[in-house]
Amino acid sequence: MGVNNGSTLLEEEKTQTPADKSWFSQYTQLAHYFSLLCFLLTIITLLLTFCLLQITLVFQSQSKLRETKVRDLTNRLEKLNQSYRFLFSQYPALNQYCPVSNSTTGERKCSPCPAGWTSEGEKCFLFSQDRADWISSQYRCMALGGAVVQVRTEEEQVFLWKTAQSLSQGDSYWLGLRSSSADGSWQWSDGSLMEKGPQFWQREPDKTDGRELCGRLTPGDNYRRTWFVSRCSSQLRSICERRQSTLQ
Repeated sequence: MGVNNGSTLLEEEKTQTPADKSWFSQYTQLAHYFSLLCFLLTIITLLLTFCLLQITLVFQSQSKLRETKVRDLTNRLEKLNQSYRFLFSQYPALNQYCPVSNSTTGERKCSPCPAGWTSEGEKCFLFSQDRADWISSQYRCMALGGAVVQVRTEEEQVFLWKTAQSLSQGDSYWLGLRSSSADGSWQWSDGSLMEKGPQFWQREPDKTDGRELCGRLTPGDNYRRTWFVSRCSSQLRSICERRQSTLQ
């Protein structure tokens, strides 16, 4: 019987056609490729998982670092705000230079000039609205930390002329000029002689006039001819000047 079975198998192998053998070979190759594909997919999945893990760890590390930096900056900002509030409480005069610009947030806007003064060049200027005689105007400017304006350059003259034109509507302002009753010479309020700097008289003052006279600026069409002579007792507006504040 065993001999018959073996003969049967041999006969079955002989009866297999070439087409059956080709299909079996293709099936084997497909199974091999499928196994290889599954292996590659497994490797890719592992690599992606590893990359995602690395990215997650880096993100968590950076997130913690950012949180630490934000916390540090917040602490520094709070310390600066405390120093800021302490500075203004200890030195109230700073409120003149850094007035509150936003009442809701408490934000301040700082300037080298006190509130109400106009910055130009290296000076601050204040154009008054009230009227007084020359000496009273000088005392008022001194009380504010300055003096009645002294024109040292043509640029200052142009600025004063333009500003006076826009504010005064033809009104006059005291200058820091006063004549000496002794020899008729003109001096600025700090004692320096007028002759050493530029002059913008409408008419050259008469040095033989023995009266005490003072200079005023009356804005007209030509900035070169805006200085006039007036009695020092006249009631006029005034222009105060002071140097800009610095951190030095």
